[in-house]
Amino acid sequence: MIDVATTKPEILAPGQRVVRLRNAFDSGLTRGLGARQRQLLELDRFLGECETEITQALHADLGRPAFEAYASEIAFTRSEIAFTRKHLARWTRPERVRTPLLAQPGRSFVMREPRGVALIIGPWNYPLQLVLSPLVGAIAAGCCAILKPSELAPATSELLSSRLGDYLDPDWVQIVEGGVPETTALLALPFDHIFFTGGATVGRVVMEAAAKRLTPVTLELGGKSPCLVDRSADLRVAARRIIWGKTYNAGQTCVAPDHVIVHEAVLEPLIDQLKATIQQFFGPDPRASADYGRIVSTRHHRRLVGLLAGAGEIVIGGDHDEASRYFAPTILRDVPKSATIQDEEIFGPILPIIAVPDLDQAIALVNRQPRPLALYLFANDAAVETAVLERTSAGGVLVNHTLLHLAVPGLPFGGVGASGFGAYHGRASFETFSHRKSVLKKPTWFDPDAFYPPYTAAKTRIGRWLI
Repeated sequence: MIDVATTKPEILAPGQRVVRLRNAFDSGLTRGLGARQRQLLELDRFLGECETEITQALHADLGRPAFEAYASEIAFTRSEIAFTRKHLARWTRPERVRTPLLAQPGRSFVMREPRGVALIIGPWNYPLQLVLSPLVGAIAAGCCAILKPSELAPATSELLSSRLGDYLDPDWVQIVEGGVPETTALLALPFDHIFFTGGATVGRVVMEAAAKRLTPVTLELGGKSPCLVDRSADLRVAARRIIWGKTYNAGQTCVAPDHVIVHEAVLEPLIDQLKATIQQFFGPDPRASADYGRIVSTRHHRRLVGLLAGAGEIVIGGDHDEASRYFAPTILRDVPKSATIQDEEIFGPILPIIAVPDLDQAIALVNRQPRPLALYLFANDAAVETAVLERTSAGGVLVNHTLLHLAVPGLPFGGVGASGFGAYHGRASFETFSHRKSVLKKPTWFDPDAFYPPYTAAKTRIGRWLI
């Protein structure tokens, strides 16, 4: 375990933490724009000053290479903070809307007000970013928040619990560590918004608990994100970008390419390029590469091993070691339709390749599955691109690359259908934790009798004309 500062936050039960945050919120602590900006600046300072400790924690939890830890967790979140701080004053301004003749004279506008006290439940695969990135939106909106990091990333969870309180106001942000019992206890408490990132099974539990209090939720789930490779694609570039997206964090990414659907005319050349790319990235033995991560736990490692059973021909990879939680980048072909891997989100470095005779078959395969969190298309044919965009549905689409759409702050990130609902990143994060309050302001100097009883024939004619 990494060394952390000895300063510990005040120990409170989850219910007491909610009461503390509720009192702080009701006091107006989080309302001021300057106060929000200062908390965001402190969050950025935490990420900068604790970079080494964060990198060590992520390596302890996931074997995460230092570059990936910096890029996907630290730099990503700091970029979110910088973008939010730059635009926050504009986002918080009242939004004028047109006032119809019926309501004249008057002024209509929409105010953004903070929802209140939020609960943010994070996953283990990006245990820092996927807790702190939603927190950026919560702070920006003026919400207080309780963070629940994943117990499956204990080093990162401990780091957040030990050090974040040195930077953020404990009347604004609290952290609760623990597993299922602690999460269950939190879900029984009164929150004004719940933001959950994880799997669909737990997502249903979260939504059921929220329904008891009619608490709004954001569910960032996952699913089988397909990757379509058209015959017009640049296969060398496609292979590099697919393998990069598939092996980043050892495939433990909610938007990792789950499987490849390729035009049969370019099946063999694509497989050759994929194999060559794996060796180029990680050498003849990825186990020895400092740039390749590990599976988060023994249980998840065993699940991946189980997915290989009856899953078709192994083109490359397939070797694994439970003691070190190593699982080699693996490519499969000729996968039977009955194989479990065809139905279950892989969430690891296994890549099935499915050949189809034409684009219609590729689109049919995509639409046969629940709508995914991400869809990737590699093509240099505008007609193919148009067909895929118009005939499929996904949380987000990226053409000729993987994963990078997450890094565009102007693009809301979220799922559709079984892959989740609600969105965040950039302004979408601020909106997620804000209530759009409608306001109509009327003067008192003009108060005609036209709409007041008794409703005479003349008033009726005027009213019908105005309405």
